[in-house]
Amino acid sequence: MAKGKDVRVKVILECKSCVRNGINKESPGISRYITQKNRHNTPNRLELKKFCPYCYKHTIHGEIMK
Repeated sequence: MAKGKDVRVKVILECKSCVRNGINKESPGISRYITQKNRHNTPNRLELKKFCPYCYKHTIHGEIMK
């Protein structure tokens, strides 16, 4: 079985309201979650409403590239 043909892949979700577009994207204060998605059922980028401990509310978390 080929290694790159897995159906379920790990994705990183990042808070869209507290994203810092500065030099260092790995700086603290950005809420991130790791989850899985089915590549065949959801080929588009995943967006879920999750709790952000830095904003103190539920916000939209979008999929980012690794």
